[in-house]
Amino acid sequence: MQEFSFSGWQTVMIAILVFFLGQQLNKRFPFLDRFNIPEPVSSGLLVSVLLAAMFAVSGITIRFDLFYRDVLLIVFFTTVGLSASVRELLQGGRPMLILLALSVLLIFVQNGVGVSMANMMGIDRNIGLLGGSISLVGGLGTSIAWGKILTAEYGTNLATEIGVACATIGMVSGGLVGGPVASYLIRRKKLQPEPSQQHHTHVSHREEVPISEDSFLYTVFIIGLAVGLGMGANSLLGNTSFRLPAYVTCMFAGILLSNTLPWAIKRLDWPTRHASLDFLSEISLGLFLTMSLMSLQLWNLINLAAPILLIMAAQVLVVILFSLFLVFPALRRNYNAAVISAGFVGFTLGATPNAIANMQSVTNRFGPSPSAFIIVPLVGGFFIDLVNALVIELFLLMP
Repeated sequence: MQEFSFSGWQTVMIAILVFFLGQQLNKRFPFLDRFNIPEPVSSGLLVSVLLAAMFAVSGITIRFDLFYRDVLLIVFFTTVGLSASVRELLQGGRPMLILLALSVLLIFVQNGVGVSMANMMGIDRNIGLLGGSISLVGGLGTSIAWGKILTAEYGTNLATEIGVACATIGMVSGGLVGGPVASYLIRRKKLQPEPSQQHHTHVSHREEVPISEDSFLYTVFIIGLAVGLGMGANSLLGNTSFRLPAYVTCMFAGILLSNTLPWAIKRLDWPTRHASLDFLSEISLGLFLTMSLMSLQLWNLINLAAPILLIMAAQVLVVILFSLFLVFPALRRNYNAAVISAGFVGFTLGATPNAIANMQSVTNRFGPSPSAFIIVPLVGGFFIDLVNALVIELFLLMP
């Protein structure tokens, strides 16, 4: 077997080309956008499949240096923290708290189902966690981050590959299932939007600051400040029995800074509404996913294909039942509850973009639901990542 290796910077340059390929694929094949398959996933998985085929034919493997991938993960989650506003989070009110509580409950259920099935099939219990909230509520980024930890610290072989496989299956399933769940509820209960709901609303209405040299450098400085604070906190946690991935502590540092400094220094132009922050967030996530997916060694997953598919089938069924019999009734069985149920399926099987796309599909057909487009992104795009990290760590501490 022959191996070719690429350095860190070579890997970054290849990832940029693969990322560009993903943009072209999504433009050429509309069904990829219809199912909310991100551009890095489109091309990254294609490249990993081609490399697997090359290995099968010639025995040649390609190894990428992923140092910068891990840096980009931390940058991305830091930008998520810097974008979070407690004032805006409070706009969700009681329905948001209900949805958050049910989402936390589902995290425990998903991990319980995954670990139980892994034990029944006689495989590593951590594979059950990877097929639980790590890949489903967490998504691709969380799967890759925890996959690295499970391999290095818990001896779980192919953890990253398994997590990515589960996250991809979940993402596609969430896009396929969410809309039909809401449509079933709306038709069966003969639900209609409230007369006062005329259009979708967004959480924030403040004008975005365009990208400039000054705003870009200022945003990079703030990100660096948050990363430094988060890495310091992570180092302190490393001296205890309770540990969290560095991206979680950096995200929390971003949240802390974004909800204290602007309040303490009124004249401070915080980069929450800067286009530079959105740009850096999108680029860091895109390249992170691209590098992660194109470096997968898919040929090693053949023996685990059946267990992974069984676990994922069970998880999809659990989310559907959870949405129908817990989420919808808890949110008062009205039209908004049905739309939120579609979003709930999206972010608990895939990611927040899946949730938004599911809800848009439903509202385009049946009518608007402004509150759903406030509540679901707040829970699925912010709160749940913090809770998920804590619950995952709790399950790892269990015997």
